Amino acid sequence: YVKHSGSSAKPRSTSAKARDVVATSNATMTTSWDKVYWLSVDYLRVAKSAVICGSYFTSVMYVEHWCEEHYKSLTLGSPDFSHLETLPRHIEILVSAVTQINEPDSLYGIIQSHKLSSQIVTLEHEGNWSKALEYYELQVRSDVMLQMDGNSGALSPHGLPSVHLSPSTSENEMMQRKPYKGLMRSLQQVGCMHVLDMYCKGLTSWKGQFQHDPEFTKLQYEAAWRTGNWDFSLPYLGANFPSGQNIKSGHFHENLHSCLTALREGDSEEFYRKLKHSKQELVLSVACASEESTEYIYSAIVKLQILCHLGVAWDIRWKSSGESINIYPEKQKIVSEPVIPTVGQLSWLNTEWSSILKRTQLHMNLLEPFMAFRRVLLQILSCKDFTMQHLLESASTLRKGFRLSQAAAALHELKFLYTGPGDQCSTVYWLGRLEEAKLLRAQGQHEMAINLAKYISENYESNEEAPDVYRLVGKWLAESRSSNSRIILENYLKPAVSFSEDQRTTDKKSIERQCQTHFHLAHYADALFKSYEERLASNEWQAAMRLRKHKTIELEALIKRLKSSTKGEKTDYSIKIQELQKQLAMDREEAQKLLDDRDNFLGLALEGYKRCLVIGDKYDVRVVFRLVSLWFSLSSRQNVIKNMVDTIDEVQSYKFIPLVYQIASRMGSTKDALGLHNFQFALVSLVKKMAIDHPYHTIFQ
Repeated sequence: YVKHSGSSAKPRSTSAKARDVVATSNATMTTSWDKVYWLSVDYLRVAKSAVICGSYFTSVMYVEHWCEEHYKSLTLGSPDFSHLETLPRHIEILVSAVTQINEPDSLYGIIQSHKLSSQIVTLEHEGNWSKALEYYELQVRSDVMLQMDGNSGALSPHGLPSVHLSPSTSENEMMQRKPYKGLMRSLQQVGCMHVLDMYCKGLTSWKGQFQHDPEFTKLQYEAAWRTGNWDFSLPYLGANFPSGQNIKSGHFHENLHSCLTALREGDSEEFYRKLKHSKQELVLSVACASEESTEYIYSAIVKLQILCHLGVAWDIRWKSSGESINIYPEKQKIVSEPVIPTVGQLSWLNTEWSSILKRTQLHMNLLEPFMAFRRVLLQILSCKDFTMQHLLESASTLRKGFRLSQAAAALHELKFLYTGPGDQCSTVYWLGRLEEAKLLRAQGQHEMAINLAKYISENYESNEEAPDVYRLVGKWLAESRSSNSRIILENYLKPAVSFSEDQRTTDKKSIERQCQTHFHLAHYADALFKSYEERLASNEWQAAMRLRKHKTIELEALIKRLKSSTKGEKTDYSIKIQELQKQLAMDREEAQKLLDDRDNFLGLALEGYKRCLVIGDKYDVRVVFRLVSLWFSLSSRQNVIKNMVDTIDEVQSYKFIPLVYQIASRMGSTKDALGLHNFQFALVSLVKKMAIDHPYHTIFQ
């Protein structure tokens, strides 16, 4: 048995040794690998393939491997300032990957040169389409000049140089047309729809160049439904669309144009056929899309929401019954005449739109197409009032999203809807004028914006919107320093507060308006208080104080001399004494006025900050930090302590919790403080209130 056991153990020991030798050999081999994944491949080619497959993070990883191999460290290399307009291969791949994974800040770290192509990518990323239009124009002109240098007779896109990695002829042709399509896209984003229409016709006249280009077709159909060109049509080019993630929903704008045309004319068969086909196409594209392409997936979801709203709109316009809205429409018998919807029928669409507007959070690449679709949809439904409200809302949203050209286009379209005699007295009209002033301000035309806002405040008789108008005028005058501080306070900011408090409504908008007006009044008064404090502490003021002291001493000396002087000298001394007394009186009056103004501004700021905290929550963080800072730095002033006590009584204690550590650290002995209402008394009251209301957060500190 023992012998048998020993003989069986020997083979096991031999096999274990063999495995150890193989493992050691493999470890030695891996340390000598030249490539990360052992296979000798071109990392940039793999990265480019990963982009085409939709694996954008994988593409970035392989570019990093290439950089480590090529530059011996994880760096992009030196900036390329060569005369060539093409980007380096690894930079081009990184840009194409990063723009698809919704990483807005990464682009600035990748692009290191000032080439046209890199600047265009940055400008499109920032939404600066006006500047992008200029750069695309330069790109097209450069390509035409290169073609003319090549002795080509006609100015057609055939002569454009290829900058693509792939040697494929069709792919090169796509790259050659890119500047022209970039021009079209920029014209559309800027809002030059008439110029875009003429430019498309010019490009179409080049036979054989753009008629089979899917992106060109998509841009044409998108421009057609945006402008309401329902007679536009092109031959069906489905067979010419290449496969791939970005083309699987390539017929969306064509189908949307057909659906809107059918909705307008009442063609149910065409409407449902195109709607179903477009939904299937989008769902398939999302199913096949890369999970890393968040930009594309979000865009597809927005398109599905557009189609959902389109189906609801059909139910509203062409259904004869008063049934509830069905978001999954089916073919039903329609009435002979379209129905103009009521407010109740549009309630679902309006609610959903408000939800989309809130969720997109000013992501304009997603929000703007839906905004344009809703405008066209409301026009087809013949809802003038809702169209005007939507244009006003669109202008405000586009301005906040820095799409100033499109905001101006929305306001321009809004003006043309004021056709009736009573329209120019409506609230929407004056709100449109106010939005126009805000847009002028955003465009840098500050004086024009202020003058228009003043005109609105003088002519618009509405107590509801008056607080916003007066607040904006006061705020803009304060920022531009184009008016006296007393005029700003007395004529605009204080009336704005009065108008807002006169409104007895307690809805969210009214409360937010009150909070805004109090904050801007307090903020401006606080700025004036700080400027007065700086003036009182300045070297010039200290020099003036020393001069006043010198004049006082001189006056006392002259008075003494007057008593012991002769009759002739008394006249001279009296004249000098009167002059000095007059100068000193003026100096004292100026100093006292300066101190009084400073105290008044401080009182306004403290009261405004307190009311802001009492009314709402919008400015809590900014106000609490500034208010506590004022309390601590001016703890010896009685008016500050009084405001502190009142604020502690009226404001909810949770708003001071973020500063509980700083507040508690200033506590001292109350025995040393004089008077009942002193700084330590107020401070202890605040800490006690926080400890009772929020014991864990307070005592833990």
